[in-house]
Amino acid sequence: MNDPGALFATGRTCALAVAGGRDLERHAARYEGLFPRESFDSGLFGSLAMAGAFGSPWASPASLRVVNRASLLVFAVDRLFDEEAAARDDVAALTSTCLAAADGFPAASPVARFVGDLRAELGTVAAFAALEPAWRERLELMVAAMAREWEWSRGGGRPSPEKYLSNADSSGALFIAVSHWIYTGEVTTPEDLAELRAAGETVQRYLRLLNDLATHRRESASGDVNALTLGMTADEVRTRMAELAREAAELIGPLRDSRPRAADHLWWQIHYSAGFYGLSDFWASGAA
Repeated sequence: MNDPGALFATGRTCALAVAGGRDLERHAARYEGLFPRESFDSGLFGSLAMAGAFGSPWASPASLRVVNRASLLVFAVDRLFDEEAAARDDVAALTSTCLAAADGFPAASPVARFVGDLRAELGTVAAFAALEPAWRERLELMVAAMAREWEWSRGGGRPSPEKYLSNADSSGALFIAVSHWIYTGEVTTPEDLAELRAAGETVQRYLRLLNDLATHRRESASGDVNALTLGMTADEVRTRMAELAREAAELIGPLRDSRPRAADHLWWQIHYSAGFYGLSDFWASGAA
């Protein structure tokens, strides 16, 4: 760690994280009631911005705006499903309001306004016109997966571990990545996104299990569905994660020539996230 270039790069990346965290706090303040302080503390804003910065250390603060805000949206929607959706009608309403905002309809709630503002920011990129359907599909997959987990957690039929894993869009990881790749120009056509899909989905399944392993005590206490609450042991989860990591490596390798930054981002997600969840969690202490 004595190399001046490496030290400079680390300092720059930390500065990106600081700028991103401040931007997220300012942005969140625009949506009254969507980010209660007991769940969204400075640590959460900072840790999301840190992930954005270290995932794309080459970026400018402005080019990280969408990856950070998309990450924050995932946490906001997750909390709304977990804490404010008391009945199936609430789940249906939350799902429809998010998708209506993604389709350009007037915002009916703070979360809809957030979705609409994220869509508008992406709309400043010329390629978004061609990529908007794919982005909207990823959002729909995410909210549908979260709704499915809500049902499972409330006794609506417990899935098998593999069926649960196939619902990994609930993590929002690929929605965040797709938003980032569009905004930074890493992808400009639907074909570009299709090239990344298999690797992205495999990494997303790995991240789903990693999160489950790190947070299963809290989720068990709250009744949330989780790979371990569905009967897998911690060793079985780790074995499945190792399989997914190997599969992801095989899929990422060929992308390094055609999509180097996206490939690096996917590879980084696996290993950075494993280190992060080894010691901490994004949510404020005691949050859902």
